[in-house]
Amino acid sequence: MHSHWLLRFDLHRLILALAVIGVLATFGNSFYAIYQAQRQLLIDNTLEANRVYAAKLAASAETMLHSAQEQLAYSASQLAPLLQTDDIAGLEEEVTQLRRRTNTFNSVVVVNTEATIVAVSPETLNVKGAKLTSAHARNTLKKQKPIISDPFVSLSGNYLISLSHPIFSADKRYLGYVAGTIYLGSASVLSSLLGQHYYQDGSYLYVVDRQRTLIYHPDPELIGHKVASNRIVDEVLQGNGGAQTMYNTDGNEMLSGFAPVADAGWGIVAQRPSSATLARLDQQMSDILKGMIPVTLFILFVIWLSATIIARPLRQLANRAGLMDQQGAATSISGIRAWYFEAAQLKQAILKGLGLLNTKIDKLHTDSHTDPMTGLFNRRAMQQMLDEYEAERQPLTVIALDIDHFKAINDRFGHDVGDAVIVSLATLMQQDLRSDAALCRSGGEEFLLLLPGVSLAQAQKIAERLRTRVASHDMEVAGHITISLGVAHWGADATSIAAVLKEADKALYDAKSQGRNCVVVALG
Repeated sequence: MHSHWLLRFDLHRLILALAVIGVLATFGNSFYAIYQAQRQLLIDNTLEANRVYAAKLAASAETMLHSAQEQLAYSASQLAPLLQTDDIAGLEEEVTQLRRRTNTFNSVVVVNTEATIVAVSPETLNVKGAKLTSAHARNTLKKQKPIISDPFVSLSGNYLISLSHPIFSADKRYLGYVAGTIYLGSASVLSSLLGQHYYQDGSYLYVVDRQRTLIYHPDPELIGHKVASNRIVDEVLQGNGGAQTMYNTDGNEMLSGFAPVADAGWGIVAQRPSSATLARLDQQMSDILKGMIPVTLFILFVIWLSATIIARPLRQLANRAGLMDQQGAATSISGIRAWYFEAAQLKQAILKGLGLLNTKIDKLHTDSHTDPMTGLFNRRAMQQMLDEYEAERQPLTVIALDIDHFKAINDRFGHDVGDAVIVSLATLMQQDLRSDAALCRSGGEEFLLLLPGVSLAQAQKIAERLRTRVASHDMEVAGHITISLGVAHWGADATSIAAVLKEADKALYDAKSQGRNCVVVALG
């Protein structure tokens, strides 16, 4: 009899110990697994976002350089007869017009075959008549083709890069070249293109040329310095794009995306500190832990009450609790025959804890797919939808849009009003939205509208209707705003769906170039 009591006492303690350890281990393992999964997800998303970001900026830079070369080519055709006849006044007028009508170049010069500057704008540079002796000038005269130079210091003392185009007469005789400069140490088209992408959370981007020289950096003091040992710079200057984790010179872990600018031999690197990316995760996991503690305490109390009863149901529950982080755990636990009150309560408590855990996981999943400001789909959700459309060969029309002169709204009214405008615009665009359409915030004031199965003509009407609605809507504080839209179509017979995003972005860029507040359709 006494031996029987001791056996029951030891079994009670064993069951209690095993049950408590099983539950705590399960919750601990689940919490750790969730943390690691979400941490890796955030890192991967940031790396991909920076890669896409760098690629987009690289494409914009290539577009800018291509446009600049076209401007120089046109100007070269106009300069040829003037250079032949030594029409100095005409040369000066043309270079002045070239500099002023595009705002691409900080200065423009015309150099003859004797390496002498025959015309310059602005004239305040005081280099007219000077003879160029630099290696760059000799190389440009020798090659007689369009060239993008490495950084150098000009005769006027400016640190710059030069884009040049040869000048030929009607009979194909070489007359010299016209060159436009982009200053690296002061305001220029390059700083305007890249400077708006600097963030205050430690994120930044920089650009290196083929000689590893920094031609853009948010810290002007670093422009002109060479980047020494850096594996990302090595990769991008080899013409490779991608994303990697690395440590900067300050020892901070950075999530870096990079892309080459092939025509110029440049490399663009966008990076964000890991600490900034993971800051929100720490808060989310803290909230989950706070929610789990009372549930865990309740489960432990129920286990203590149930440990005095028959061992079998308790042993089953303890075993199943060790599998709570696996699929089908709820179904497995529900199948246990808890034929007495205490076992039934424990079973219910474990299922409740599992439900709470799944709810938190679902919330994290939703947060990872949703833009927190507008409630719209984010880039990750958009990419998943694009992957599905591509896998199903579903024809798709994309409308890319952004707010015109949004920087001016922020500058005039403040970022709080700017954020409110973005939220109001998101709400406005969701009105009368097709049930199968997907509206995504791709970044800042930029949005993407995905329209599966919609023709290009239909999408153009939708875009025009949206543009009109926005233009007529009175935003609180900010008043009336306008948007520019680019429309592109992806057919089922096309190769990669990523092309439609580039076409839509280009059409949007064309809309901006055409004066904004308009719709431009990509012709394919």
